[in-house]
Amino acid sequence: MPVNSSLRLITIEQQHLWDAYISDCPSGHLLQSWGWGELKASAGWHPVRFALWDTQRDQMVAAAQVLRRTLHHIPLKAGHLAYIPKGPVFDWSSQDVSDLIRTFFSLLHANLVHHGALTLQTEFACELETPENKLLIHDLHTMNFRRVQSIQPGRTIVLDLAPDEDTLLANMKEKWRYNIRLAGRKGVQIRVAETVEDVEKWYGLLQTTSIRDQFGIHTLEFYMRAWQIFTLREQARLLLAHHNGQLLAGIFVGLMSKQAVYLYGASSNEQRQLMPNYLLQWEAIRWAKQAGAATYDFWGIPDTDDQSEAMAGVYRFKSGWGGSIVRFSGNYECIYHPLTMRLVRKVLVPR
Repeated sequence: MPVNSSLRLITIEQQHLWDAYISDCPSGHLLQSWGWGELKASAGWHPVRFALWDTQRDQMVAAAQVLRRTLHHIPLKAGHLAYIPKGPVFDWSSQDVSDLIRTFFSLLHANLVHHGALTLQTEFACELETPENKLLIHDLHTMNFRRVQSIQPGRTIVLDLAPDEDTLLANMKEKWRYNIRLAGRKGVQIRVAETVEDVEKWYGLLQTTSIRDQFGIHTLEFYMRAWQIFTLREQARLLLAHHNGQLLAGIFVGLMSKQAVYLYGASSNEQRQLMPNYLLQWEAIRWAKQAGAATYDFWGIPDTDDQSEAMAGVYRFKSGWGGSIVRFSGNYECIYHPLTMRLVRKVLVPR
C-alpha cells in the first residue's frame, strides 16, 4: 500500500472539487457526479463520496461515489447495501493503477464494514475488450469480488463525435438522414426546456410512452429533481420537439467527462409520421459536440442482436446513427457478511 495515501470523505463544501475531478478524468461518468448522488438521495439512497488522497502531492488520485441503501426496519448503521455505479474513477494511464485499485478498495472496505455495509457492488465504466479491463478483472478476483447480474446496461452504442457534422450525417443510415430532414421540412422545431411546466408536459409524454412500450418510470418529482440538479450545473439538457405548438417528444441528455449520455426519452402517440425523435437526437448530438463532448452514449441496447428481443426496436433506432457497440466489464460484488446476505436475499427486499 502506498505510504502517502489516505481515504478522505468529500463534504458538500467540496462538491466542485469532486465534479472537477470526475469531469477531468477520462474514466469519469455522469453517474459518479455529485448531482447524480443528490438525485438518488431523493429516491431512497444515501450517497457518500470517498477520495483516495495522495498526501505528498495533496491531490485526489481516485474517487468513488458509493450509494447506500437500507433494508426494511434496519438502521443504516446496522446493515445496508453499498453500490458504486460506473466507478470507482481512476486515471487508467497511471503506471501504478493496479496499486491504486488495491489501495483504494482496501481502505474503502474497512470504512464500509465499520459503518454497517453488508456487501459492496461495483460497476466500472470500463469497456470489456481492453487491456485495462483485463487488469481490473484480475485485481477484482484477487480481492474476492465475483461477477453478479449487472444493474446498468451491459451493452450500448457509442458515437464518436470527432468528425464534423457533414461526416456524422454521412455515417448514418440513409433513412436516418432522410427522417432528420423530413422532420425539419415538416416544421418540427426543437427547443430546450426552460420551465417547470415544460417538464410536467414532458412527463405526460413519458407516461404515454411507458404504457405504449411497457416499461416502468419514476415519479414526476424524480425527473423534476433531475432537471433542476443537472441543468443548474450545466450537465444536462431536456430537449423538446414541437409542431404547431404541440409537444411531440422530448429527450433528457446528460453531459460529463466529455461524454454525452441519452438518459430518458418520451414521445406522443400522435404525429409520429413527422419523425420528431430523429431530429431530437440529431440536435442533441450537435449540442453535445458543440459543448465539447467526445462521445455520445445512446445508453443501453439488448444483450444480443436477436430480433425477437423485447427492445429490438430500440436497438434498431440506436444502431442507425453510425456508432459502435460497446460492452462493459459488468457488475462485481464483494460480500462482507455472507450469512446475513443469504438471509437478506431470501427474506428481505431492499426499499
